Amino acid sequence: MRHPSEGTLRRLLDEPVGVADPDRLHVADCATCLSGLAAASQDATAAGTALELPPLGEIDVDAAWHRLSQAEADDDARPEVVPLPARRRWRGALRSPAVAAVGAVALVAGAGAAAAADWLQVFRTERIEAVTITQADLVQLPDLTAYGTVEVVEEPEVRVVADAATAQETSGLELLEVDDLPRGVDDRSTVSVGSQLRAEFTFSAEQAEKAAAAAGEALPPPPAGLDGSRFRLVAGPGIAEVWSAESGLPGLVVARAVAPTAFSSGVPFDTARDYLLSLPGMPAEVARQLRGYSADGTTLPLPVPAGEATSTETEVDGAPATLLRSRDGAFTAVVWVEEGVVTVVAGSLSADEVLSVARGLR
Repeated sequence: MRHPSEGTLRRLLDEPVGVADPDRLHVADCATCLSGLAAASQDATAAGTALELPPLGEIDVDAAWHRLSQAEADDDARPEVVPLPARRRWRGALRSPAVAAVGAVALVAGAGAAAAADWLQVFRTERIEAVTITQADLVQLPDLTAYGTVEVVEEPEVRVVADAATAQETSGLELLEVDDLPRGVDDRSTVSVGSQLRAEFTFSAEQAEKAAAAAGEALPPPPAGLDGSRFRLVAGPGIAEVWSAESGLPGLVVARAVAPTAFSSGVPFDTARDYLLSLPGMPAEVARQLRGYSADGTTLPLPVPAGEATSTETEVDGAPATLLRSRDGAFTAVVWVEEGVVTVVAGSLSADEVLSVARGLR
């Protein structure tokens, strides 16, 4: 079979749902194509870094000029609230293989005992654990629409706000203060706030059977009650503060969000877990890592691209945390969960600088 074109490889990164299954399967088993996919990913990362905008919003040039003019005229001036569209196309994001991996874990990692109306809570985030995913895993893993339908019930509204007080009042989250900015980070910042995201996934045995047939495999018989069952993912609201580096790119980001939770329309957690991990298309190594999680439904997976980043366990003020570092040293982040809130400190900084900022938040 011929190799897919460079355009097809790039589409696997940008819009995987638009790539035919034969091409996806070919790439997953072809060393040449995986090498090309890795190169395309590196090019996309480099371009994204060069064009990166502050998280949770897009730059409004007119509003930025207005704020700059006000700041020059009056050092005490505050920027007006500027509503901005969300950066990401949430519907497309929820269909991507990387998010499918996270979504699968949220649905299969375990169960709680709380009920919400006709929904049973099956997942709540209390800690985060890294899951190593290769390019081949990402290509092989089907998007969620291969197994059913995805509907964004509540799409987050994202905007830049005047100050931390406005963000806190809007989101109900406290925006922690940075005790001491690292060298090379500008002291002016932008504060953004995003509302809650709610999305629902409905499992379809018919669609899953078609996906299995396209992969040349038979679909395992679904357990009773799974066909047509619904799962709801809820995350947010969230807030973020971004400081620029001397280069003009984001140098430091401190973000907080209400941690994700997932609910089921009634299917027991172990039933969904065991079946989803057995479906064709789930990479064996990813499934092995997910099976290693405890069954209490409190561990959120954090996909880490193999060969591009490393993860190590650490702590922030006694709370378990995960430290991520890109192989080229251009990006470092630490993420942890405390009292139902996910906090991330990231930037073009060293691990020591990121940890120093995180442990100095107040």
